[in-house]
Amino acid sequence: MAHSAAQPSERAPRIWGALLGILLLRLVFAASVPLVPDEAYYWTWSRQLAGGYFDHPPMIAWLIAGGTALVGDTPLGVRLLPNVAGTLATAAIAWTADRLAGPRAAVYALLAFAAMPIVAVGMVLATPDAPLLMGIAWTLCGVVQALSHPSGSAMATRWWLGAGVAIGIAMASKFTGILIPMGLTLTMLVAPTLRPRLRERGPWLAVGVASLVMVPVLLWNASHEWIAFRFQLGHGFGGGATESLLDRQLGLVVGQAALVSPILFGLLLAAILAPLRARASERDPRRLALAGVALCCLAFFVISATRKRVEANWPAIAWVPGVILLAARVPGMRSLWERRAVRLAAALSVLLLAHVVRPLVELPGSRDPVNQAHGWAELATALAVPPNTAVAANRYQDAAMLTFHLPGQPLVSALNLGSRPNQFDLWPRFAETARPGDSLLVVLGVPRDGEIPAPITALLDHFESVRAGAELPLRRDGREIGRRQGWMLTGWRGTWPDTAATP
Repeated sequence: MAHSAAQPSERAPRIWGALLGILLLRLVFAASVPLVPDEAYYWTWSRQLAGGYFDHPPMIAWLIAGGTALVGDTPLGVRLLPNVAGTLATAAIAWTADRLAGPRAAVYALLAFAAMPIVAVGMVLATPDAPLLMGIAWTLCGVVQALSHPSGSAMATRWWLGAGVAIGIAMASKFTGILIPMGLTLTMLVAPTLRPRLRERGPWLAVGVASLVMVPVLLWNASHEWIAFRFQLGHGFGGGATESLLDRQLGLVVGQAALVSPILFGLLLAAILAPLRARASERDPRRLALAGVALCCLAFFVISATRKRVEANWPAIAWVPGVILLAARVPGMRSLWERRAVRLAAALSVLLLAHVVRPLVELPGSRDPVNQAHGWAELATALAVPPNTAVAANRYQDAAMLTFHLPGQPLVSALNLGSRPNQFDLWPRFAETARPGDSLLVVLGVPRDGEIPAPITALLDHFESVRAGAELPLRRDGREIGRRQGWMLTGWRGTWPDTAATP
């Protein structure tokens, strides 16, 4: 018998206390660690709010704008509302597990999800994954609640409508959110126990509501030649991979085992497959729906890996239904391996968070992604930008970090000479705002061979003079992790290289 949602769980105060405690710990951590380049990039979006951006839909920008409006342009301000979104995702997962199997399942779901390294570390950062997972978690909560009520009932319809709002938010965070309704629809078509639910109005009302939520995203993309959709399709299926097919598939499996934790990874796969192995007469339509969604998501990324390397955070959407199924599999008790899985995941997360605060192993600057967050405040001060001088970098990551850390936070443009197009290409650039005779300070990495950087070579004929500045170190805890160099270009001639990247 399904656990009754009408009776409040006796563990509810403890669960909400745990959620609040997790949120407070994450916020303390979020306030003490400098932004990584992608977070600074999304922060630049938040200063020019729109219905979409080159790389992603707009939800992360709106969350960052809300947080910085509350506590300022600081790491805590940037991360505040994304951290709240991550906590709300955990709450929805726990509630759904409680609906399926009772309060013990809710507690296990909360602990297992929060302990995963991909969640414990990733949910601290301000990335589109936080609102994406929040939207997916509440979508699945709505679907399970709707399927728990009689077909066509008023309560079922209300939960379908709530699921529509939630999946609209997920898709307005990251386009991979579309995999959830696709997986659910396919599962409902294939599974005899779910197929009759397609005849009720609730699922179709959910589609309409989700479409309304996505209207700003669709309108923005329509006015920008569908640039974000085209970019993401190319990003996921564009091909051009340098690794072999076997290496890409192994990388996908190993990456997920590492970011979920090895034991938990195996248990999640088993829990996702369990509803499909049950006898037809014993299959719970709610668990079958969750399993179908998870399998469709995983299958999508396996197929994607045949074309291109799959980034480790992309398949995280499959583990939301996976955790719910794992928590609800054995209500009232936990096996030794299930307990060990959470403990190992938590231990790995603690080690990763400790490394973020202070490196446990000193890796070369470019091999440790945490290093990318450090040294920019000091470098921005040392640049001493002359008055009335525009500043640029070549890569969007450097441009975003300089924008956040320079005094007054002026928008630093990204030249994107020989680099991939990005949001900076859609904003006014130096050649579109400057006047002949103006100066430009370009901040670049230091080439290993000592030659003039390629972007400077491309700009030489377009300025009267070019002067190399001193090399400036990027440091983390006193250790040099990288270098940048400012190049002062004066006397702009009013022309620009033909090789400039365009969207």
